[in-house]
Amino acid sequence: MPLHWPMHCARCPETPLQIAEIVGTEGKTARSMHLIDIGINLAHDSYDADRPLVLARAAAAGVSQMVITGASIAGNAKAIELAATAPGQLFATAGVHPHHAIELTAAALALLEQQARAPQVVAVGECGLDYFRNYSPHAAQLAAFEAQLALAAELQKPAFLHLRDASSDFLALLRHWRPRLTGAVAHCFTDDKGIARQCLDLDLHIGITGWFCDERRGAHLRDVVRLIPRGRIMVETDGPYLLPRDLTPRPASRRNEPGFLPHIARAIAAARGETLADFAAHTTRTTRDFFSLPDV
Repeated sequence: MPLHWPMHCARCPETPLQIAEIVGTEGKTARSMHLIDIGINLAHDSYDADRPLVLARAAAAGVSQMVITGASIAGNAKAIELAATAPGQLFATAGVHPHHAIELTAAALALLEQQARAPQVVAVGECGLDYFRNYSPHAAQLAAFEAQLALAAELQKPAFLHLRDASSDFLALLRHWRPRLTGAVAHCFTDDKGIARQCLDLDLHIGITGWFCDERRGAHLRDVVRLIPRGRIMVETDGPYLLPRDLTPRPASRRNEPGFLPHIARAIAAARGETLADFAAHTTRTTRDFFSLPDV
């Protein structure tokens, strides 16, 4: 079954004509196939005014399922609530992003465990390390990351991972925990081939976003996506962030959303020498197997 949401919203910023222009040829090509957005921050307040229309555009573009990212205790609750509105089509993760690592007290960890046990939650995270922003001290990030890897192992749910400028510590912790994890995906992967190889050697899956479409900082990912074997690569928007730079026409809001996933998938497929249909088929099967999602 495709996603079904109303196409009209009193506060929606785009007109029906603009919607058609944004979905465009990508939607015409993709709506006959299924794509899954493994990382969409759908609880973000930038979607509050027109979330039903965002979901309708995704359905029109062929995005049949989505995993809503949880990155804080409050964000997890919103992600779970949204996922509950469309069982079998929307799902959630529950975790504490490294930016919020200092907030993961013993009491917060107990709440996180309750959230992660919710039936809508298909992975623990977003968790990991971010030494680029350093919004939490390294020690707090490491402690929070390890606590969430332990929780993923206990619940036998895959880990949804964040990595930026911290590959040495990130890989060291994963080498220790990976045998106890049912699975792990390096979400929004932006590192080089060397780090990608080490992630693959640890039997990680790798998620690729519209960062791939940025000629200034994503060109190296062409070699990365060629390295990732079938069965280990997945796709995501990470909306509202990372709007593909080469998207035309660009939305007036400059906000990324799941309806743009076919654009990202097409670019990655071309770099891998695959058709969009083939790439969509194998990444969707990989995603459903990884997160234990139902067929639609």
